[in-house]
Amino acid sequence: MNIILLGAPGAGKGTQAAVLAEHYNIPTISTGNIIREALRTGTEMGKKAKSYMDAGQLVPDDVVIGIVKDRLSQDDCKNGFILDGFPRTIPQAEALDKMGVNIEYVVDIEVSDERIINRLSGRRVCQDCGRPYHLVNLKPKTEGICDACGGTLVQRKDDHIDTIKNRLEIYHKETEPLVDYYKKQGKLSVVQGSDSVEDTMADMMKVFEA
Repeated sequence: MNIILLGAPGAGKGTQAAVLAEHYNIPTISTGNIIREALRTGTEMGKKAKSYMDAGQLVPDDVVIGIVKDRLSQDDCKNGFILDGFPRTIPQAEALDKMGVNIEYVVDIEVSDERIINRLSGRRVCQDCGRPYHLVNLKPKTEGICDACGGTLVQRKDDHIDTIKNRLEIYHKETEPLVDYYKKQGKLSVVQGSDSVEDTMADMMKVFEA
């Protein structure tokens, strides 16, 4: 079972991917993780990626695609995999098709920008122990103070509203066109993302078990 998960930053792809991976006993392949692994192990593609990263440049598509191709050739992908964060653009999707990779399911987890902004901007984390909180859904007993260690709760830079809006803008421009790309191939299913992981997963399972 070869799956691609689509969805804007904050739509919950990572959590859903982890649950699916455990349920079907197949690996989740995140672009960031496999690039870090390629750097760590010093593969040919990893060395190419490092040269761009050391220069402060984005890793180009052909290198990212090469790293993904290497990862998909490993034994644990023989029974399937979940791609989370790749492809990000139409050229990457076209390259994946040219590699001969048979994608069976593409699931787009849809969550409105407003909900994503509220969800992410409300996150806080303890600067001492790293325990997560949320201003609405997971409040600390004392405002601004960690229940576990008494540390100060802070907002990560990635969770600032301006940063979130910028990430969403990039998503709509570069990645959202993949929805139509895979819809034309007859592989797309849309799932409404819920604040409940269980509810979202139940809807996703209907796609795979139909």
